[in-house]
Amino acid sequence: MVSSTTGGKAERPTVVVLGLGLIGGSLALALRNNGFAAACIGWGHREASLRRGVELGVIDRYTLVLEEAVDAADILVIATPTLIADDMLERVLPRLRDRAQPPVITDVASVKGSLQRTAERVWGGTPPRLVLGHPIAGSERSGVEASNAGLFERHRVILTPMVGNEPSAVELVRAMWQSTGAEVVDMDVAAHDRVLAATSHLPHVLAYALVDALASSDASEDIFRFAAGGFRDFTRIASSDPVMWRDIAIANRPALLQSIDLFTGHLAEMRAAIEAEQADTLLQTFSRAKAARDKFAALLAARSHTAT
Repeated sequence: MVSSTTGGKAERPTVVVLGLGLIGGSLALALRNNGFAAACIGWGHREASLRRGVELGVIDRYTLVLEEAVDAADILVIATPTLIADDMLERVLPRLRDRAQPPVITDVASVKGSLQRTAERVWGGTPPRLVLGHPIAGSERSGVEASNAGLFERHRVILTPMVGNEPSAVELVRAMWQSTGAEVVDMDVAAHDRVLAATSHLPHVLAYALVDALASSDASEDIFRFAAGGFRDFTRIASSDPVMWRDIAIANRPALLQSIDLFTGHLAEMRAAIEAEQADTLLQTFSRAKAARDKFAALLAARSHTAT
């Protein structure tokens, strides 16, 4: 197991990834390349995808049997879509209750609250070795073919440790992500879901809604033909996996609805200002937004300079 030693040196863990998509595949590939893991094993329902993972060097081997995957793991990474991750916890946690040294479990889901509630219901409290996490990285591409060992470099990974977690489990998950080149930060579960609703989930909902609305217009062909760079930049995320974002929207429903309501209120105010030709109101709104965006850009530039 992870905590054992050989010749005075800690053994490298066996990492089992449940769900070999973009994030799970990229993590496995990074951990194989950087030597953090003794072996990376994949589990899933589609054998062709798992076999391809072996061919691409993403994983060492795979299994289609969940029980075999769980029993082989020192670190178990749930990398399935968000709603399926809840089901995976329900299936996995009971099997670990009787193990003297269960694996450390973590995940990559974009919503933490639903997983925390599921875990506490199934376990009867906080599972000591369950450390919820979320890498802030991604791509419009999906599937094992999109695996990229550098996906997490200079990106943040948010861990949401819970009261009752074993400190050693938290530190092992932290070390795993740090080995990929990620910056690891800690955040409260509820705070994570509020922040991600505003900064990630709402923008995706807006991009999908805008593209869908314009696509249904009688002038859609001309709209898309003559769209400028700003439109392409904003709507790029509407090319993301629809199933994944459907699951995220449902799983983070309360926080996302608050963000949508906040935005809707501001949009209504802006519509009223345009209709009434309130130039000063529009200028003040645009100026505040520009100042906030410029400040954000400066923070990103400073962070990038520090990282290099």
